[in-house]
Amino acid sequence: MPDALILIRIRNTLLIPRGEMPKLAENYTEDTWLKLRDAVGAIQNSTSIKYNLEELYQAVENLCSYKVSPTLYKQLRQVCEDHVQAQIHQFFLNIELTESLDNLSFLKRMNRCWQDHCRQTIMIRSIFLFLDRTYVLQNSLLPSIWDTGLELFRTHIVSDSAVQKRTVDGILEQIELERSGETIDRSLLRSLLGMLSDLQVYKDSFEERFLTETNRLYAAEGQRLMQERDVPEYLHHVARRLEEENDRIMSYLDQSTQKPLVSCVEKQLLGEHMTAILQKGLSILLDGNRVTELTLLYLLFSKVKGGLLTLLQFWRDYIKSFGGEIVCSPEKDKDMVQDLLDFKDKMDNVAQSCFTRNEGFINAMKEAFETFINKRPNKPAELIAKYVDSKLRAGNKEATEEELERILDKIMIIFRFIHGKDVFEAFYKKDLAKRLLVGKSASVDAEKSMLSKLKHECGAAFTSKLEGMFKDMELSKDIMIQFKQYIQNQSEPSNIELTVNILTMGYWPSYIPMEVHLPPEMVKLQEVFKLFYLGKHSGRKLQWQPTLGTNCLISAHNDFLILIEEIRTATGIEEGELKRTLQSLACGKARVLNKNPRGKDVEDGDRFNFNNDFKHKLFRIKINQIQMKETVEEQVSTTERVFQDRQYQIDAAVVRIMKMRKTLSHNLLVSELYNQLKFPVKPGDLKKRIESLIDRDYMERDKETPNQYHYVA
Repeated sequence: MPDALILIRIRNTLLIPRGEMPKLAENYTEDTWLKLRDAVGAIQNSTSIKYNLEELYQAVENLCSYKVSPTLYKQLRQVCEDHVQAQIHQFFLNIELTESLDNLSFLKRMNRCWQDHCRQTIMIRSIFLFLDRTYVLQNSLLPSIWDTGLELFRTHIVSDSAVQKRTVDGILEQIELERSGETIDRSLLRSLLGMLSDLQVYKDSFEERFLTETNRLYAAEGQRLMQERDVPEYLHHVARRLEEENDRIMSYLDQSTQKPLVSCVEKQLLGEHMTAILQKGLSILLDGNRVTELTLLYLLFSKVKGGLLTLLQFWRDYIKSFGGEIVCSPEKDKDMVQDLLDFKDKMDNVAQSCFTRNEGFINAMKEAFETFINKRPNKPAELIAKYVDSKLRAGNKEATEEELERILDKIMIIFRFIHGKDVFEAFYKKDLAKRLLVGKSASVDAEKSMLSKLKHECGAAFTSKLEGMFKDMELSKDIMIQFKQYIQNQSEPSNIELTVNILTMGYWPSYIPMEVHLPPEMVKLQEVFKLFYLGKHSGRKLQWQPTLGTNCLISAHNDFLILIEEIRTATGIEEGELKRTLQSLACGKARVLNKNPRGKDVEDGDRFNFNNDFKHKLFRIKINQIQMKETVEEQVSTTERVFQDRQYQIDAAVVRIMKMRKTLSHNLLVSELYNQLKFPVKPGDLKKRIESLIDRDYMERDKETPNQYHYVA
């Protein structure tokens, strides 16, 4: 209710002789009512009131004290109703007169009528306040004077179908103009919609039509703009529309309209086009790393029922598709791991910055990475191992120790997604061996840090052999200290300093033994070491691996040209290994040998001799053998060793399970195997291993039920 006029009342005492009371009361009541009726009429006609407001208020109180409150209430209601009826006759009886007005003029006229009525009702109530607060308040079935005024206005004016339709049409027209970008009189709409709300006809007369029109408008707009605009522009448009509608609610619409109105806009501009928006634009936003639009996309889709679930599905599919291209394109193998790391960083940033670290999206991303990275078995594991090797190898100046640690942490995240971790282990062990044996490791701390990460991720069993390799290197240092002391005590000390790394065969990769022709002095020294070592560790067997060795040459001279075939015969070195070694000595930066004819490659028939003109600014230089890229045969060999190891693990798991369970069906056995094995395996491969164990009498089929097996003790 609008603010009422509060009158300050001074109570007056009226003394009347007892015998004159009835006559005086009757005359007083009639005269007082006439005075009050005149005042009400003046208020309704917007003319000046002849009487003092305090006097009128006192008159109402006196009438109520004479027990005429019911009559006074009825008379007041009748006067107000007569006035309202006169108003509708004056303004709206002949509707043809108002049809000449445009809708805006009609709304202004309607608003003046309403404002006048409110002002008049407030004034009348202030005069009859005592009646309102006593008699009316004590009778719960009677409406207050203010409510009576609303009821009369609603009954005789707003409930008129023509008036109501014209009013609502005008309001909707103004809103439509504002939605199209024009400026309107918001205070006028606020007043008229407040009128409808006060009269309790807002929902039925206005809101239903308003929401229907809104639904129609945005349905058409959504269809049109989805065709005309790209997704980023469309998303900003939707956000702007939602902001505009919320502003309308704050400015002139009733608060009860907020939820259905916003839901309508979200449904027509978003809900009806979720799939189309994501199909048309999600990949564009993600490819372009459009953080602002991705944040907006998530915010908008979070408002629509099922929006985030739909976005999550498309997000997962995008990651699988994009990542699948990285992994399943052999021509991109060289950059696969770096591309995977960059892609993971990018998706992490989107999940954290744009998707508010939503756990569902983070889990979907992990699931998608695990899916696509294992689409191509074994290769990602192999390349990740080689990528780690490139970062841990000496000469890598790309990163500081802190940066290297961060890179290793990121690699471990990718590593977690790989199913065939045994493939990674095989290639990692092979590369680690090279780094340790030829002194190519960039940092022992970094090596041990990586080992610690692998142990934490896969357990002690996974890293036991790798840790054994480090242990061998440390033990070898201690043994060489003892060997030097042993040599010094010999009667014929050698002028050759021999350093030996003693490797436990089970820890290190398998190396093909190669027989080479060493100088007699070297052979003699090897025998000395053999006696020394076996004297301390009886029962052990030593197998020399000269291909993994290095030597330090202090001086040399040879003026004769020697054919490569002659060198091969004299040394016994395998052809490929020999050519790489000669290429390092004659074709690299430090050319201590001359090659004839000149060239970058070593061919059959080439001749070599010592370069007497060789000079270098350093007193001690290191010539590394030219590294030949891993051949297909070496890759296949490593992979085959992994598969062979897997067969052994499958066989061991089958025997272990059958020994414990004694009798088991095929399906249950396969299920148990999947639970125990830590690498991917096909059902057909399991079946082959089971058949092999049956052939070797570790188990047997049930004679009556072929799909059931029995353990053979």
